[in-house]
Formats: sequence, structure tokens, C-alpha cells
Amino acid sequence: MADSVLYEVTDGLATITINRPDAMNAMNTEAKVALRDAVQAAAGDAAVRAVLLTAAGDRAFCVGQDLKEHIGNLASDREHGTTLTMSTVSEHYNPIVRALTEMPKPVVAGVNGVAAGAGFGFALAADFRVVADTASFNTSFAGVALTADSGVSWTLPRLIGASRAGDLLLFPRSLKAQEAYDLGIANRLVPAESLAAEAESVARALAAGPTVAYAALKESLAYGAAHSLADSLAHEDVLQTRAGASEDHGIAVKAFLAKQPPRYLGR
Repeated sequence: MADSVLYEVTDGLATITINRPDAMNAMNTEAKVALRDAVQAAAGDAAVRAVLLTAAGDRAFCVGQDLKEHIGNLASDREHGTTLTMSTVSEHYNPIVRALTEMPKPVVAGVNGVAAGAGFGFALAADFRVVADTASFNTSFAGVALTADSGVSWTLPRLIGASRAGDLLLFPRSLKAQEAYDLGIANRLVPAESLAAEAESVARALAAGPTVAYAALKESLAYGAAHSLADSLAHEDVLQTRAGASEDHGIAVKAFLAKQPPRYLGR
């Protein structure tokens, strides 16, 4: 894994850290490839039961595309009559967001600072966002004459509604942490000095939980957002049958009857 993204797995928790603090954790090509590979590795590793996505430093979670690299790529495209620069959406951003949203395990984002553009999209793709009180969010796309990517057009309206999402996309502005919490973007708002510990605590609690049930919950929420009640009820039936057959469900029932805390196996 490149130094621009750090990857570590301990006790079922994969911690992925965007590590370009001097560049506000902006995504150059190396970082995008490394982040894609890290997220996909976590998604496919049976030993990983939860993921914590965070970033180095205290200024930024991720400000999106590295514009210094981007402007050079655009100049090269103009010179050679190509459109390779924007292929980063299909090659990097889309696979990152799909892996975060579709992996059968919970993802926690520890948002330590500015999350803008694709960085905002990465945070929204997580299942749970622990946000420092000094953090902020910005769609930023229209500010550089671009449209939404990194799943923002799908995730943001589902969290705050189409009208508010349209407002933030058409008129990009800095959304402070408290407003993000009030809108439902931040699940938990904490003092900046407590962010790392709190985000890890949430992620480790999920890593110790009933993994099969969490996977089913993620799947049911995504399915229900795009299907009728009747279809969603039928799908819940399928997922509940799967969860009911898991070892963790048996462990939970026995622990409940014994009045003891369950010790889940993640299967």
C-alpha cells in the first residue's frame, strides 16, 4: 500500500487512513489507487468485520481531487485531444464508493476536518459518521464547474432530502459541523480532541458485533430506498432467514436467556 494511504487490520477492524496531510488529504492518482485498493481489500477480507475510514492531520478529512495534478492532466488532454483526465471517476471514485457502500460490513468515517467534493462523497458513503466539532463539509463541484461524483447525487438526497441537496450542490458553501449534525449528515458530533478515540470506539464496537446482521441491515436499507413496500417486505424475509441461520443469532439468544453479554463470532 502506498504511503499516501495507510492500511492496518487489528481485531477485526480495518483502519484506512488517507495520509497526505500537507495537501489537505487531496486525492492525487497515487492516493486514489491506494484508497481504492485498500477499501476493496477490506471488503474482500473475511477477517475484517468493520472498517474505519479516517485521515491524517487535523485540518482536512479529504478535500477531493488534487487540483494541482488535475490541471496538468487537463493540459495534457488538450494537447493530445484526449479525455483521459475524467476517467478517474470510473477508474477510482466509483469503485471506492461502491466498495464502501456495498461491502457486507459496517463502515465508520472519522471526519477530522474539511470534507469537500469527493472527500464529502467518501464520508457520505460510510454507514456512520463521527465528526469533529471543527470539521466542515462542502459539495464544491459547481465551484469548479463540475457536476457531482463519488456518489453524492445518490447519498446526499437520501440523508437530507432532494431540495436541500440541490441547494448545496447548486450553491456550494461550507457546512459547519453543527449544521451537518442538525441536518443528519453527522451521526455523532464530538470535540476535535476526542475524534480519533471516539471514531475508533464506534468502529471497534461494530467490529465486535453480529457481522451477518449488519450486512443484512446495510443491504435492506439500500434495497428499501429503491423498491416498493411489498418488494422490501419480501426482501426482508430473505435477509431475516439468512440472519436467523447465523451462528451469531444463536449466540445472542443463548446469551439473552443466560443474562450474559454475547460474544459474537461474526458468522
